Amino acid sequence: MAGEKIRIEDLANPVLTPAQKAALDYAETQTIDLSIPAVMNAAEEATELSCWGPDDWKERLGVWFDEMNADDNRTALGRMILFGDCVRYATTRLRINDLLERHPEIHDVKIERPIIVVGLPRSGTTHLVNLIAADQRLRSMPLWEGQEPVPDPNEQPGEDGVDPRWHRCNEIWERMQATSPLISAMHPMEPDHIHEELEFMLPDFTSYNLEWIARAPKWRDYYLAHDQTPHYQGALLTGLKILQWRKPRERWILKCPQHLEQIGPLMATFPDATIVVTHRDPISVIQSAATMNAYASRQNYHHTDPQWYLDYWHDRIQRLLRASVRDRDLLPSDRTHDVLFHEFMADDVGTVEKIYEVAGLEMTAEARSQIQSYMDAHPRGKDGQVVYDVRQDFGADPAELRKAFDFYFEAFPGVKIQVK
Repeated sequence: MAGEKIRIEDLANPVLTPAQKAALDYAETQTIDLSIPAVMNAAEEATELSCWGPDDWKERLGVWFDEMNADDNRTALGRMILFGDCVRYATTRLRINDLLERHPEIHDVKIERPIIVVGLPRSGTTHLVNLIAADQRLRSMPLWEGQEPVPDPNEQPGEDGVDPRWHRCNEIWERMQATSPLISAMHPMEPDHIHEELEFMLPDFTSYNLEWIARAPKWRDYYLAHDQTPHYQGALLTGLKILQWRKPRERWILKCPQHLEQIGPLMATFPDATIVVTHRDPISVIQSAATMNAYASRQNYHHTDPQWYLDYWHDRIQRLLRASVRDRDLLPSDRTHDVLFHEFMADDVGTVEKIYEVAGLEMTAEARSQIQSYMDAHPRGKDGQVVYDVRQDFGADPAELRKAFDFYFEAFPGVKIQVK
């Protein structure tokens, strides 16, 4: 219900719904082989393709699986979901390679002057990118298209005229809502929701995405130790070119919090981009991320261990912000705009207007109407508002947690403390 306050009382000791119990029980009856050959066989069977390209991806997927296979706390359902995701990524990899072989002209497509939103996760980046994407002059990537950028050539739209990829994405979303009923209030994933372009790195089996769906500190260390530029200039850029080739627009609107710690690769790939950096009290971000992940873990782990998530995301947000402060001078001063969370929440459209000024994009009456229509159709809190409380839910003192972020408040003194 719109505006309803939702408090999650069972983070540490989940009270499972019948749907959650049924999903966990079903997974226990399945044999899940988290191995590279199993993923390859499933993807080749689904596509009848076998061109994998350079095989460096196998090392990265091997790191994923080694960590997951060594974790006795991971449920069978968590393993089954990860296997399904990896088959989807591998299927996309095969279809992209096949498409590029048949249409090499895609490599020549240009992605020029994109507007890219970077900023902490849970800092308003999703709301902001969806607002701007409502302006139909810009190209954006809805979730359904990002998850399957290359259609199955053997499929045709059904009687309703809707792309089968949209229906598949919607089915996934409906299952998510059935087994994680509060996810709509925390991070909606409807098919038309504008998604993060890191989706294109997943067929390369890289990005920080695994950290959001699994306890993966070993993968974090591996990922941070390797230059991501080849994946930005390769997998990510190629994915955008494919979508641009299918449905051209003059400019793109993109967003991903991962870019905060990958400013070098980002600017090497998109040197003419306008960059929008969102800012929010890190403690608000941490308590939101820790709560969301601890809630989701009731399906992926036998023991939810909320303290693990608080500790992990307290450290992870520090890493993201330290990298962003370190690399700030790599951003173009005349094409970078900082957005303070409390100002954005107070004036959505005014924030977009300021971004357009920096990007050299006119705010037309039609664009304003399209943005307003989106806001009318997607009011804040329409699925309820989860109450995030680091004191009550995690037994932590916000002031103590905040001490680790003095460097950030010194660099950006306008950031308003929200959790006291």
